[in-house]
Amino acid sequence: MQPNSCILVFMDDVFKALADASRRMLLDRLHARGGLTLGELCANLEMSRQAVTKHLDILERAGLVVTRRHGREKLHYLNPAPIHEISQRWIRKYDQARVDALADLKRTLEQETDDG
Repeated sequence: MQPNSCILVFMDDVFKALADASRRMLLDRLHARGGLTLGELCANLEMSRQAVTKHLDILERAGLVVTRRHGREKLHYLNPAPIHEISQRWIRKYDQARVDALADLKRTLEQETDDG
């Protein structure tokens, strides 16, 4: 196995977890307020408690949700690190070319204004 292959497998799990709208909605809820119980996450949803549990299991395996026991309650928290990793590896590097092109355009337009 190549050194980066573990990272790619991990990212595959993250992408698969993020592919589902219900899981993204759960992540949005945890982003708005962390430390929610299963009952709180299920509130006002058109999903069964069992479906929410299955989605949370997938999110936990992908590292997007972490849990902590507090007495008898299991609290769920968003872990933004995998999303940041995706941003760094798959989004930011493609945006850099666009930012460079805009900076070049700005310089060219400023030079034309100075020359004109």
